[in-house]
This record gives sequence, C-alpha cells and structure tokens, in this order.
Amino acid sequence: MANSARNTPGVERPSSNIEDISPLDNITVAYEKNKTMISYVLSAVIVIVGGYLAYTKLYKGPAEEKAFTQLAIPQMYYQADSMNLALNGDGGHPGFVKIEKNYSGTAAGNLALYYEGVAYLKTGEFKKAIKALSEFDGKGTVLATQAYGMLGMAYMETQDKKNAIESFKKATANKEDGLVTPMYLYQLGLAYEADGKTAEAKETFKRIRDEYPRSANARDMDKELAKLGELN
Repeated sequence: MANSARNTPGVERPSSNIEDISPLDNITVAYEKNKTMISYVLSAVIVIVGGYLAYTKLYKGPAEEKAFTQLAIPQMYYQADSMNLALNGDGGHPGFVKIEKNYSGTAAGNLALYYEGVAYLKTGEFKKAIKALSEFDGKGTVLATQAYGMLGMAYMETQDKKNAIESFKKATANKEDGLVTPMYLYQLGLAYEADGKTAEAKETFKRIRDEYPRSANARDMDKELAKLGELN
C-alpha cells in the first residue's frame, strides 16, 4: 500500500532486534529446539510415576496386607518364647526369616527383621542377630530405640565393644524417656567399663543416678560407682 509505514517518510519500520521477541516467543523457540528431549523426559517421568503408582496399588498394598496377616502366627510363637518356631515357621506357617525375605521392602517385612534379630539374640545366634537388627529400619517407629539397644547387646556378646557402645549411645538419645533410656545407659556404662573406659563409665552411672533417680537402675548406681573407686 502507498501509505504503509514501509513507504511513508518519517515512520520507522518495525524493529527485528532480539529484544522485541516476547518471553512466550523464547519459550516457543526453546521448545521447538528441544522438543524431542523434552518428550523423552516427560515420557520417563510418566513411566516412573505410573510404575510407582502401579507398584503401590497393585503389588505393595496387597503384599503388605498378606505379610501382616502372616506375621500373626510367628508373633504368637515369639510371645510364647518358642523362638525356633517363630524364626523358621511350623511347616504350615512361615516364620520371621521367610517373611522378611519374601516381603522385603514392605513395612511388614521390615518389622519381621526386628523380631528376627531379637529372636536370634535370645537363642544365642549373635552374628545373625546383628545382621537382622542392622538391616532393620526403625526410623520413625517406637521400635527404633529398642532395636539399637538389642543391637548393642548382640555386639557385647561378640566382644565388639566399640560397636556396642555406639549402639547404646543411639539407644539412649531420648533423654525424655525415663524407662528405656536409663536401662540402656546402664548397659552403656557396663560397656565402657568392659572397654577399660573407667571415666566414661563413672559419668554414665552418675547420669542414671542424678537424671533418672526414680528408675529401676538408679538404686544400684552408688554400688557400681563404688566398684570403680567412686565414693560419695
């Protein structure tokens, strides 16, 4: 057209500088350049998320329910102090060992590991107890403290005082627990004593006496301290 900006004197023609490209244009250009890679990434995300949901809904959910159902029988044997049956089953029902292997990755399988470890500790199979209790994930559960305490006991039975001490430290991390913490503090003190760390043993026994005076262990602390040469 004769009166268009292109032909009209004094009227600037539209700029083609990069600054005039809108953010939306930039996104469009970037997508066009990388759309193949983006498609691959999105497809991978969809596969991963879909696979996780399918695993949770179609496998893990039913597996959890079945595993918890199977745990009932060995738990009964455990309560009855029949550790061999609790561990290995009775022929008609699986024990903790089989359950934790068959349902690895489930909450029930993880719980079976805890019971397995304690049962092995009770039967004197300390290395197996250490293996099971070390693999047990007690994070966020009420069994975490007990598992560390039992692990410490198993290490002491194998004369591994260093790992026993570390386990007992973890078992006594909750200072607000007036029942379990002083119990494992006592075990920690004994472990220090067995390892020749007299000063640490004294300090631990004093903690029980002074911080947990109402605990069952507190009444014997003056006696333990006297054995180490500490008199009031």
